[in-house]
Amino acid sequence: MKSSKITNQIVTRISNSIVFIEDNLDKKLDLYEVSKKAFFSPYHFHRLFSAVTGETVNNFIVRKRIEKAASFLLHQKEKTVTEISEEVGFSSISSFSKAFKKFYGISPVNFKKESPEKYSKICKTESKNGIIQTTFEQYICNINNALNWLQMNAKTEIKKIPRLDLAYISHKGKIEAIGSVYGRLVKWATPKGLINEQTRMVTIYHDSPKITDPNNLRMSACIVLNDPIDFDEQVNLKVLTPTKCIVSRLEIKPFQFQQAWESSFAWMIENGYKKSEVDPFEIYYNNAAEHPENKFIVDLCIPVL
Repeated sequence: MKSSKITNQIVTRISNSIVFIEDNLDKKLDLYEVSKKAFFSPYHFHRLFSAVTGETVNNFIVRKRIEKAASFLLHQKEKTVTEISEEVGFSSISSFSKAFKKFYGISPVNFKKESPEKYSKICKTESKNGIIQTTFEQYICNINNALNWLQMNAKTEIKKIPRLDLAYISHKGKIEAIGSVYGRLVKWATPKGLINEQTRMVTIYHDSPKITDPNNLRMSACIVLNDPIDFDEQVNLKVLTPTKCIVSRLEIKPFQFQQAWESSFAWMIENGYKKSEVDPFEIYYNNAAEHPENKFIVDLCIPVL
């Protein structure tokens, strides 16, 4: 390549390979096959992947497999450890157990046993520099308070979200930093006539803050498309197929998002639903800066089985 500079084009192409990896964790992932998704030679791909993500390709794949396994152990306890090992692409239960323990400091069997006690009584507000951190799959230590809050502040229902065609830019890192990504997306979309009163934005959360280090969290900042559009190297197309979701419609301030997500997951648990493997997402119906009380009108969507 002529330059080692990391451009938006390179980031977008690496993001395509990441999507492919995450969709195929149960399969053998060959470097040549993965690099083709980014349209790079294996040599250049390996170097650029590390530059963009801060991880080698192999380390990224192992980490995503372990984190997906942890999610299964937390949310789909009917699965055996052996079944989970196979579903996340490990060749043997011994290699899976060794990798899992190296990552979390505990065996998958003990993680599965301890996780209800360890994670079901989290009742704290995490903050840093006065900014409330949004968390998503925390269990609620006081279900009634959470459900009462949701009843007072939201309309919650089970419904199928129709297909959404999305123009998106990926973000990796802390949740509060996604604002700059939306800035880039709006700058791209404005001259194309995509920003108006009917514009809907969507944030998709690909990782759980309970499982993934805050610096490795992946999100997608998206604009809903009503018509086909030509794309360039800055922005990609993502399609969300029709999805059955718990949908909570709220009108809230930024500091209330944590409470809203926790209460929505409490509603899911209390009503006997199980989270599917589809990533949770938010659909925004306004610009909070233009709201008289600086509130977001938003749907919190938890895909369920």
